[in-house]
Amino acid sequence: MPQNWKTYKLGEVATLQRGFDLPSRKRQHGSFKVIAASGFSTWHNEFKVKGPGVTTGRSGTLGKVFYEADNFWPLNTSLWVKNFHSNNPRYIYYFLQTLNLEAYNSGTSVPTLNRNDVHTIEVKIPELEEQTAIASILSTIDAKIENNLAINKTLEEMAMALYKEWFVDFGPFQDGKFVESELGMIPEGWEVKRLDEVAYKNSKTFNFKNKEKVVFVNTGDVQFGSFLHNNYSDSESLPGQAKKVIEVNDILYSEIRPKNKRYAYVDFDSSDYVVSTKFMIIRNNELINNRLLYRILTRQETVDEFQMIAESRSGTFPQITFDAIGHFPIVLPSIELQDKFQSIVGNYEYQQKNNLTQNQTLTTLRDTLLPKLISGEVRLTEFVNT
Repeated sequence: MPQNWKTYKLGEVATLQRGFDLPSRKRQHGSFKVIAASGFSTWHNEFKVKGPGVTTGRSGTLGKVFYEADNFWPLNTSLWVKNFHSNNPRYIYYFLQTLNLEAYNSGTSVPTLNRNDVHTIEVKIPELEEQTAIASILSTIDAKIENNLAINKTLEEMAMALYKEWFVDFGPFQDGKFVESELGMIPEGWEVKRLDEVAYKNSKTFNFKNKEKVVFVNTGDVQFGSFLHNNYSDSESLPGQAKKVIEVNDILYSEIRPKNKRYAYVDFDSSDYVVSTKFMIIRNNELINNRLLYRILTRQETVDEFQMIAESRSGTFPQITFDAIGHFPIVLPSIELQDKFQSIVGNYEYQQKNNLTQNQTLTTLRDTLLPKLISGEVRLTEFVNT
């Protein structure tokens, strides 16, 4: 242990407390954040705690640590830091992530963290000045990640606004002639096509021959257009639903609960990827730009429509099939005009991809540094002699 680092019980470093019960009145969306075991939700409630605050999942996402700098209301399914004992709150947030809290599960049928058990964990921490320096480095990385995500959100909003201007409001084409269609007046030369007229579902089976390891992608492994991991697994250990091939320019779209937005676009070499049979693999034909098709399928209006279709079908949970959504209407201009639109929003998508790639690098850097800095294995230059 580095000199000047001291040993404590965790309860002496950060006093944890169970959250509060919700008021009897019905929750409504609003400005104050409620923190439960599963994470953050924004609700309009009278707040109980003023930030900064750190909470850790008590059941559900057992041991997962969340940070909230503003007013929040921790539910009784979470533990929150009532007292930081003059330690740096951000440092405590990162420190708690290294403790493997899920190993202290005291539940039976429901996984649970007991604060009294957690308080007895023996820990070693530096003085406040070094805590603050460590937290500053890790926070800077996290801030850059969050900034990139915020930029990507803005870029996506810009692209969707341009889509609406072109394909919904027909703004650039108002001076031309309009004709009747099943969806109302559209510019002359445009057509209304069904989804199954411009795309098809591919169900090609993955060939495991000579593939000892592959990347298996289940429906929970993609969201909002991102693949959440690229980890290899032994082919022999995969579940039965690991069957489908994906290729460049394919669209993955989960059949289960469209509102959860489990979709992604394949723009990389996916020859080692096998995906769940619960995905639709959608491919475009020559009538539609593949990126434009992806944008149409992931618009909120489309997701809402697909969710309604899913909920109207019988089954144990809301689910869609390609046949069920094949009638979905799409208003399309010539392929040349589609490509022109894509040449504009493609610049936004390129920047988004660069930001996501940078975030992957930053996340790896943070996850590598965090345990080394918190344990003292790596120390900052100004503290190496203390």
